Amino acid sequence: MSSAAIATIVKMVESLPDELQEKVVEHIRDYIADLEAEKRWDTSFQRTQENLVAAARKAKQEIAAGQSVPMDYGQL
Repeated sequence: MSSAAIATIVKMVESLPDELQEKVVEHIRDYIADLEAEKRWDTSFQRTQENLVAAARKAKQEIAAGQSVPMDYGQL
């Protein structure tokens, strides 16, 4: 984001009463925290995606070969 865009946002927030400024800042903090968490999830998923695909392929092969049994959710 350009400095001009950030300056515009700052001016918009500064035009609000103090109480609303605090609310906007809190919403922005929460939003940024959500974005960071999503980025961490995406990074983690990218690192493990090949393993997940391999596990899915293996499971499909085992099912096709009759080497699998239905999951007993009561044992979880």
